[in-house]
Amino acid sequence: MIKKSNENNDLMINSSLYRDLSRRARLLISLAALACCSCAPSDNEKADDAKDLLVYCSEGSPDGFNPQLVTSGTSYDATANIIYNQLVTYKPGTTEIAPSLAKSWHISDDGLRYTFNLRDDITFHGSQIFTPSRSMNADDVIFSFNRQRLSSHPYHGISGGRYPYFTAQSMGQLIKDIRKTGEHQVEFILTRPESPFLSILATPFASILSAEYAQQLNRLHRPEWIDSKPIGTGPFRFERYEPDAYIRYKRFDNYFNQSKRVKNLVFAITPDAAMRFARFSAGECDVMSYPLPVHLRVAQKNDLKVVQTPGLNVAYWAFNTEKPPFHDAKVRRALTMAIDREAILQTVYDRQATLATNPIPPSSWAYNKNIQKVTYSKRRATELLAEAGYANGFSIDIWAMPIQRAYNPNARKMAEMIQQDLADINVDARIITYEWGTFLSRLAQGLHHSVLLGWNADNADPNNFFSPLLSCNSAISGNNYAKWCNNQFDDLILKGRTSAAQSDRTEYYLKAQEVFKREAPWLTIAHANNSVLIQPEISGLTVSPIGNINFEGVTIHEGKSKPAETKERQ
Repeated sequence: MIKKSNENNDLMINSSLYRDLSRRARLLISLAALACCSCAPSDNEKADDAKDLLVYCSEGSPDGFNPQLVTSGTSYDATANIIYNQLVTYKPGTTEIAPSLAKSWHISDDGLRYTFNLRDDITFHGSQIFTPSRSMNADDVIFSFNRQRLSSHPYHGISGGRYPYFTAQSMGQLIKDIRKTGEHQVEFILTRPESPFLSILATPFASILSAEYAQQLNRLHRPEWIDSKPIGTGPFRFERYEPDAYIRYKRFDNYFNQSKRVKNLVFAITPDAAMRFARFSAGECDVMSYPLPVHLRVAQKNDLKVVQTPGLNVAYWAFNTEKPPFHDAKVRRALTMAIDREAILQTVYDRQATLATNPIPPSSWAYNKNIQKVTYSKRRATELLAEAGYANGFSIDIWAMPIQRAYNPNARKMAEMIQQDLADINVDARIITYEWGTFLSRLAQGLHHSVLLGWNADNADPNNFFSPLLSCNSAISGNNYAKWCNNQFDDLILKGRTSAAQSDRTEYYLKAQEVFKREAPWLTIAHANNSVLIQPEISGLTVSPIGNINFEGVTIHEGKSKPAETKERQ
């Protein structure tokens, strides 16, 4: 059995003081003490709350609490499905669009007008500085989108004024106007038909914020609190965030969907995967994010509970095409041929993933099956480098992300393997990493040579891979870390997203993948499953193909709790 860790003593508990309380009671008391030493609840209250506490061992700290401003899955998990809602959503565990804040919608025949009928029973959260006086209405929807699309909006420049996902999806060019057509009805007018528009509105950046809360913050002269003291309509209220330690949420009892939910939800931030597994095995976590392949193997041997679904994701090595020598496509192609991806699949993924050929997974209806896999050949890679004028090699940096994701469980190890392969073709590679928030910030500034990253799709439409990751717009302000802008590719994906017939869209996307493979802004590496480990007493948790975790509907069956035991020490 793996013993409780003695690391991160903030979450450890004085066993002599709390030995009569359950594991959840002890952990809640510990967290409550950290949060507010002078206002701790009574012992009875602690015990009652502890019966309804779910602890999620997450993989990293969010880089913000407003999903309009961020792009990382870690931040989305901590915000989009917990604090906020969008107009539409996905049915649990699927990519099928379902009503959410909008109960119904109508699309005009020409595809240019989307009219949403909003629910009239949606209540925003309250806090010590805000008490909502009305239900959510069309003003809140208009505020949430106009803040992102209009530079003249009073909140546009707050917190930096960058809206990476909105920009990458070209929403500013797509949305011509948003009109209030009733207290609970709003109309989006588009400049062109956009087939994936409903799917786009289900993504985290489309979360609905409170216009009334913004007015209150203006009166307090603290508009920036809208992003750090979040108020939403979601199933849980934000309580407290201790950077790099934990996030606390409380169940929102006025939530419009009265599904079962735990009373207290805690994200216990644990970046190290081995530590997360140790905590899970010791019973300190009810749910563990991003288990490594070795953890899944141990779980299978020990009958631990694994929730898993094939992921709409891709891991890649992106070359910064704005910096030499990566401005030369021949160099990029040479480096893709120098890397033994089969060895990476074995060592990093424990064979629990598939090699990636295209930037979209094979399950997509737009996947190009005729694209040839990259041939692993160090001899040919050396020849290409010589043809490009780099016979004597060069030096580069490889940035390895510091957190684990389903698409890349160990970027550091992957970087080391790539480093070794590059040394064989006379390319000297230095591995660089930073704390996650710093890593993303410096990436956005384009300071990298190359980077190991990946993408979990926000929806099942293939455009969700192409536009946010590889369009010219996303090269300016988005997730296009290759900084690759190819007019032919851009024209094809624009035609793909504006065509109504799927057969036409497929044709454009197949051609776009041919351009991508020829220009090689990335080496595509793998597609992997989305997995979490859960304790036996947890029920109702589903893992989405798009990678988001959602605690709505998750319950704990007290009395069945038993810390998981393993037969192997990790």
